[in-house]
Amino acid sequence: MMLSTSTLSSMIQSELEAQGFNLSKGEADRLADAVAKAVVEHIQSSAEVPVTSGSSAGTYSVQ
Repeated sequence: MMLSTSTLSSMIQSELEAQGFNLSKGEADRLADAVAKAVVEHIQSSAEVPVTSGSSAGTYSVQ
């Protein structure tokens, strides 16, 4: 599954609303977008997937 900043941002905004935050000012959209972008970038730059057997054995970064 590909990581999506827009999907994560929407999920963050939904959770903020569920927790009682007022998102009507528009600043929350920018906050959620920034958090989502940072999370996706961090995961993509740091995550590795080990393949322990077969002809593709090795460690691969997440794209």
